[in-house]
Amino acid sequence: MAVTIKDIAALAGVSPSTVSRVCNDNPSISKETKEKVRRIMAQLNYEPPVLSNGSANQKTRLIGIILPPSPWLTYENPFYLETIRGISQFCNQRQYAAAVLTGQDEEEILRAVQMLNQGGQLEGIILLYSKTEDHIVDYLCETGLLYVLIGKANQLPGQTICIDNDNLLAGREATDYLYRLGHRKIAYLGCDDMFLFSADRKSGYQLALLQHELPVIPEYCVEIEGKYSTDSPVLHQLLSGKDRPTAVVVSDDILAVTLERTCIQMNLSVPEDLSIISFNNSPFAQFTSFQLTSVDINAFQLGFEAASQLINHVENPNLLATKIIVPHHIVERKSCRNLGQDIL
Repeated sequence: MAVTIKDIAALAGVSPSTVSRVCNDNPSISKETKEKVRRIMAQLNYEPPVLSNGSANQKTRLIGIILPPSPWLTYENPFYLETIRGISQFCNQRQYAAAVLTGQDEEEILRAVQMLNQGGQLEGIILLYSKTEDHIVDYLCETGLLYVLIGKANQLPGQTICIDNDNLLAGREATDYLYRLGHRKIAYLGCDDMFLFSADRKSGYQLALLQHELPVIPEYCVEIEGKYSTDSPVLHQLLSGKDRPTAVVVSDDILAVTLERTCIQMNLSVPEDLSIISFNNSPFAQFTSFQLTSVDINAFQLGFEAASQLINHVENPNLLATKIIVPHHIVERKSCRNLGQDIL
């Protein structure tokens, strides 16, 4: 069996990312560590896959930013732009360059990551999403390339640097907010459960229902895969039932706007016929006709903290993996109706 970068790391007592940086002659690694790692490489006849060209002190220190694979979602969602703004601000302060990578599928993104990594300038990766199965994360783990997740780690949770919100708590608080306004028929509308933030927000919604002794109705819990559309049959089914909900917790603002447009098609109004609370507090929430009540998850801070953690780990390779929770808060506007039945 061929020797891998993980084998070298285990024998040297360092992380795979440290071995990767030794291969690239990264100046942040001490002389002693480099000598120890290289000695083990020589003993095992290990050939590093990537070697830096030229002087390490002269090369650009590059951070890769990976958006989720999608032909449409990432370009329409202000969350990603605000997160990138936070990453870029910190990178600029520390004189690192940033490259944004995305594509229509994982294979396209993976090829872009491999190309950057082969150039020997890539210090690490920030993924702006987390999901249940990710071949890009598999590649990063196999090569020992340092990475940070914005979201919850599904693979190697104890060894992964994560910047996240408490999405379970946020989902529960959004549902509690509607409950305090008198709503008892509360639905949840989210994207594919493969994205962990939506799965956690749905779990928080369900937990709140149980705590208030409300039934968890399967028909009230809807996920939409692919591009959001007002022609979605699941949205029409949710809103046309005999016992339709009076309020909905929606996993992001774009989907909430899609729901509102569907309401218009069906001669329903927000908030008179349907109250909506969403997430991200993006410009969509502020500039819609009904001004959307939304949970602000501090996207800029998520990006800023992700860049901070990545660069700190690049420059201090012996740091342990950390998990940082960025706080959230509800921004009240006009999309939720008080039914006058508060139960405190």
